[in-house]
Amino acid sequence: MAAAPPSPALQPEQQRAADIIRLLTLYRPLLDAYVIDFFAEGLWAQLPPPWQAALATAAPPQLAGLLGGHGGGPGATWPLSLLAFAAAARALTFPRGRPGRSPRPPCHSARLHPLLRRHVKPKKQHEIRRLGKLLQRLSQATGCDRVVDIGAGQGHLSRFLAFGLGLSVTAVEGDGRLAGTAERFDRELLRELGKMGVSRNEGPPRRHQNPPNRRRRPSPLTPRGPCHVAGRLDPAAPWGEFLLPPDPPGLGPTAKNPLGGAGGCGGGQRVLVTGLHACGDLSPALLRHFAHSPAVAAVASVACCYMKLSTPPQPPGCPVGYPLSAWVAGLPGHELSYRAREAACHALDEYVGRLRGESGCLRAHCYRAVLETLIRAADPGKKHPGVQTVKKAHALSFPQYARLGLPRVGLDPAAIPLESEAVGAMLEQQHKVVAFFSLTQLLAPLVETLILLDRLLYLREQGFQCALVPLFDPRFSPRNLVLVAARAPLGAVLSGLDGDSSEDGDSSEDGDTDMGGPEPPREGQTPPAPSAGHEPQ
Repeated sequence: MAAAPPSPALQPEQQRAADIIRLLTLYRPLLDAYVIDFFAEGLWAQLPPPWQAALATAAPPQLAGLLGGHGGGPGATWPLSLLAFAAAARALTFPRGRPGRSPRPPCHSARLHPLLRRHVKPKKQHEIRRLGKLLQRLSQATGCDRVVDIGAGQGHLSRFLAFGLGLSVTAVEGDGRLAGTAERFDRELLRELGKMGVSRNEGPPRRHQNPPNRRRRPSPLTPRGPCHVAGRLDPAAPWGEFLLPPDPPGLGPTAKNPLGGAGGCGGGQRVLVTGLHACGDLSPALLRHFAHSPAVAAVASVACCYMKLSTPPQPPGCPVGYPLSAWVAGLPGHELSYRAREAACHALDEYVGRLRGESGCLRAHCYRAVLETLIRAADPGKKHPGVQTVKKAHALSFPQYARLGLPRVGLDPAAIPLESEAVGAMLEQQHKVVAFFSLTQLLAPLVETLILLDRLLYLREQGFQCALVPLFDPRFSPRNLVLVAARAPLGAVLSGLDGDSSEDGDSSEDGDTDMGGPEPPREGQTPPAPSAGHEPQ
């Protein structure tokens, strides 16, 4: 009897996705748990007894060490099973970039022209400059200088691409009010350029060669601004018909398709498509449009709001946001609950910082868990009601916090005992709540990695060049991974990011620290070698 042929070797990305799903399946109860149910559903008792014993005495800085892979500090002794769990979670998570040299959030970026900093917070300045430079390199690699910015908001990225880099930009925004605000900001900038004597007929800004070790000044601006369109992306429509009316209708610029015409692009021109923190299903829609339309030369997508992704089952004709790839969809246990996708949006680096500093903000989860218990005792029909955020909850006593939260769910604080022995006993277990939530944070980056791997594998299944790159500083931009795909080799584009990162330097005026360049190649981040099989025509 002939031996069965050997199974084809899995791609590293396929193997990583399968391994992540196995780990998430093993710890599914922890992944799907809501920390506000800590007391109401006895979540602490669901942990293995050795974990309970170690975590019950762990100080927040020791928990920070566990999450960050630095042991746990003096006196920290973790069960081997807990160490193995943490190590596996970290090993399967995509790397997010090298540690930056600056210990503080970004300041106003000295690399951006002062007029492009107006109305833009420092974090966003860091993001639009880094993503803008990537898109500039994609433009050079593809020979395409036309960019469509989907989910453009107030147009900050679009303005940098158009005024700062000289690209031809169409900004599409589903909220007509935001699109109108973006046009107003453009007019303000044009007025300032007029005062400076910059003519509307001037061409794109020229790049100047500066001597080494001299601070690079921002390039001059071109007076050619972006074109703003109010409309929503239709994930099911062909590229040439991709716009739906804005929400609310009738506000902002007229909703018309800027890319209509044969081949999905007016005049037969090709475009680059980008979305900076495109919410929910918007990011998968960008990838589908890229895959289905030859007019789209490349795409650069930065995702967010994973909990808003649509998942099966969906009505006929409504594509899902997860899973996209045939590989992940075929793996048993690939399903992700709303809670798991919500956890993927958390900022792990920020939480680790709170643990290290033993921030008072850590008590907020305990407050909400106690409040949930009181709410269910008063009205068993209420589960996870929307209490909304209580500002500066950590600075309040629990009774003060509860008196603000209970009316929001229709309960009278005067009718509920807020200072009972039972409440006091729960509040004394704050350290356990913090420890439990810390464990859920170990799984959160794994969920994001799986979602992004699914998208990368979807593009690989279509035969495209693609890569995931840690583009932003993760301490200030938690959603810092950009998925890049093109119909041309990406090697020159990705290698050039190292040069862009070195330009940023560690200027005291510039928050663009040494974070943007990709790390040494790891699984799932290096595009395949150029070949006919990866360059669809």
